[in-house]
Amino acid sequence: MATKNNLDILGIGIASALTALGGGVLRDTILSKAPFAFTSTYPAITLICTLLFAYIFKLYKKDSLEQKWLFVISDTIGLVAFSITGALLAIHADYNFFGTIILSFITAVGGGLIRDVMINQVPAVLISDFYGSIAVIVAILLATLEELNALNELSIITVAIFSILLRLLAFKKGWHLPKLQ
Repeated sequence: MATKNNLDILGIGIASALTALGGGVLRDTILSKAPFAFTSTYPAITLICTLLFAYIFKLYKKDSLEQKWLFVISDTIGLVAFSITGALLAIHADYNFFGTIILSFITAVGGGLIRDVMINQVPAVLISDFYGSIAVIVAILLATLEELNALNELSIITVAIFSILLRLLAFKKGWHLPKLQ
């Protein structure tokens, strides 16, 4: 996204950091916690290694990398994992149903939203495929399971598998939410 918008090296670094870490930073800030990205070296090291990997293998020059199955699968696993993390943290903080949905969504796609706004684009999650809907579905399922006292490791794994399969099916079938004319 950064190279497609002709950002310089600083812009690429900032856009990458916001995409990778922005959702978690927002989540932790909402939860009144020190952001994990600011208290651990792991996120920074992972980000730098990923940028170096992308540079060495010139991934930024590959057209429609986002449409390749390996990318879609790994991105889907991340989307679902971050959605679950946000929802569970909201549930443990005693957030209501709406708060759980919002925190799950922000955790999963907040970084991409910030990046898109920074580069003056309508956030992709608001106009593209079924991506952001998965975070909402995860949160609804987990919040419902919590209300039914059925939230446990097995139910969380089941939600994860279901959500991953749903996202991959939505990608394969080209599902989109309806748009108003």
